[in-house]
Amino acid sequence: MTSQVENMDESEFLTLGRWLMTHTKDMELTILMAQLGLACKATSRACAKAGIAGLFGMAGEQNSSGDDQKKLDVLSNDIFVSALINSGACAVLVSEENEDPIIVPESKKGRFCVAFDPLDGSSNIDCNVSTGTIFAVYEKTTEGPGVVEDILRKGSDIVVAGYCMYGAATELVMCFSESGVTRFALDPSLGEFIHTHSNVVFPADGGKKIYSCNEGNYNNW
Repeated sequence: MTSQVENMDESEFLTLGRWLMTHTKDMELTILMAQLGLACKATSRACAKAGIAGLFGMAGEQNSSGDDQKKLDVLSNDIFVSALINSGACAVLVSEENEDPIIVPESKKGRFCVAFDPLDGSSNIDCNVSTGTIFAVYEKTTEGPGVVEDILRKGSDIVVAGYCMYGAATELVMCFSESGVTRFALDPSLGEFIHTHSNVVFPADGGKKIYSCNEGNYNNW
């Protein structure tokens, strides 16, 4: 499989950008998702270089959920906020790392609203355990400047949702409201997310039978 991928002509790669342009037919949404992909790549790079760059440890603050912020929480949040505001496709941003919603200035406002956790599981980063980004995109429903009501809505209103996992490989998985789950993997040699799977589903028999719980919270049950 490795040799097959390495020998593929570069023009054959179905990148995230090409996939989005082919399947969404929506230029503003394509730009937004491309910027999300860029932020994921920058966050993946930061996680990989955390030890070298001195990004382990606490930042000395708490986020909106009351969790202690790590240095990578702050950096990844800055990366996503900057990428999304400057995409020109967003009106409202809600991040776990910010107490209040971010209303995008009128000069850069678009028609989408994004809720995200820039680095979920960051408490594991010092142990070199996988972390990830979670996001959901809504389309603005009100006229004028973005307001909180544009994003405080039910899950069935989501246009696209997904996650990016940073570990041995960086994988981006997303689902659009009118299509199945699609999976991409970051090719470090190209610096691009490459499409790997379409219509991802659970196995018909449920797959492996796994017992999973956080027994560290046993005393709180």
